[in-house]
Order: sequence, then C-alpha cells, then structure tokens
Amino acid sequence: MKNTVSTLLKQKQSGDKITMLTAYDYTTAKIIDECGVNAILIGDSLGMVMLGYENTLPVTMEDMIHHTAAVSRGAENAFIVADMPFMSYQVSVQEAVVNAGRLIKEGGANAVKLEGGAEVCDQIRAIVNASIPVVAHLGLTPQSVNAFGGFKVQGKSLDKAKKLIDDALMIQEAGACAVVLEGIPAKLADIITKKLFIPTIGIGAGNGCDGQVLVYQDMLGLNTGHTAKFVKRFAEVGALMRHGISDYISETKSGVFPSEEHTYAVDDDVINELMKEC
Repeated sequence: MKNTVSTLLKQKQSGDKITMLTAYDYTTAKIIDECGVNAILIGDSLGMVMLGYENTLPVTMEDMIHHTAAVSRGAENAFIVADMPFMSYQVSVQEAVVNAGRLIKEGGANAVKLEGGAEVCDQIRAIVNASIPVVAHLGLTPQSVNAFGGFKVQGKSLDKAKKLIDDALMIQEAGACAVVLEGIPAKLADIITKKLFIPTIGIGAGNGCDGQVLVYQDMLGLNTGHTAKFVKRFAEVGALMRHGISDYISETKSGVFPSEEHTYAVDDDVINELMKEC
C-alpha cells in the first residue's frame, strides 16, 4: 500500500513508529522499498555521500531533481520526500514554490523538505497552498553549518530549547505535514513530539519521536571515518563489498574467473571452419 501524508499521520495517532531511510538511486530505492520502509528521503546529504562534497551546501536543484527522479522510479510504496537544497527556498517565497514544484513535477517526489523554523513559515505556507506537502526540519540543520560553527547538538540551553518548541508549533500552524528533528536532546524531542499533532521523525533525537531516519550508507557500514553518536550500524555491507571486490580482482588475475560456467559455448564445427578460413 502506498504510504501518504494520511497514512503517516495515522501511524502517529496509533503509536506505530514511522521508518524512513535515505536513498539516492534507483537500485537502492527499490531494495529499501521492497523491505517495507514507510518513507524514503532523498537528502541533500547526497552532496557528501554521493558527490564527495565536504557538506550539503554545494548541492543544486539539478542534483536533487536528478537523484529524486531515479529514486521515484525505484520506489513503489514508500512516501518520497526530496530535500530542497541550500538557497532554493531562502531567497523568496515565489522561488521556493517554483523549486518545490520542480521536485514534484520533474523529480516525482510526494513531498519536499526544507530547513528552518519561524523564518521559513511563509515559504511553507505558500508551498502547501500550491498543494505540495512539506516536511520541516528543526534542530541541527546542516545547511546552517557555518552559522552554527559546525555540526553541533542544538537546544541544550533553556532559550534555545524554547525556541525549538515555538518553531515546531509555528511550522505546524503553517501547514507542515511532518518535521524532522535532528541533533537535539531526547527529552526535548519527546516534549515537541507530544505537543505536535503532526509526526516527528528523529535523527539523533531519541526514541520518543514518532519515527526515525538514517542515512543508509551510515546504517549499513558503507561510510568510513567518523560516525555520529546517533548512528547504529545494522550491517557491515562495506566490509562485504570490499571482500567481494578483492576476490574478483584475485580471481581475474589468476584466471579462475571467468570459469566455464560463466562462458557461452559454440559448436566445435563452427570453430573448426573458422580456423580453416583464418
């Protein structure tokens, strides 16, 4: 069954946890979708995990549309959410609506996601008025990495915690259908979740949220280097891939691969005649 805004809301109401993972290509999206995940996020995290950038800031609308279209072709039942990249919605409300529309029309997304609270409520309201569902994003918002001075936990002081609660209520009033809470204390996320009637999706925000999202490369052990505290590795696919690739190199160089079972046969008479002509 296709996951929608309505089904995600019913999950919050019934206490059925929402599952979301990132995907950036057709093949991965198809596998994730077949496993039964509720939602797939084409995050601007693709800038780092797919394109090799230091952060999400260089990602363009063209990048997002390209990857969103690939994911939407692979996922049949998951609710498809596409990130609006840096400076695709901050300049003006009109530009925000146009770019959101492109992710739906050209990318095949079911909803768009944008970062920020009170300062983006006008954009949220206008996009929703254009019949496009909006998922908001509060807390550690990666597009604000320079303003934050790095990737740091948000909402630890009283004033900042109150602002996050106020922002959550404001984006809900503006029409957001859900909100991602990233990098905030679990107890604060629990308060926000209880105050909102829209679902909260946590990433580094504890298990009191209505659902969880992870970057699939993180949870499958494909990324190397620093791993955030909130990441759990559910499989070591990266190690398995390295093992398989090493075996391929070894067997190719030794001549073990391809063996007879991996080759096509031809009648010996055909070969004999060819040899005579050659």
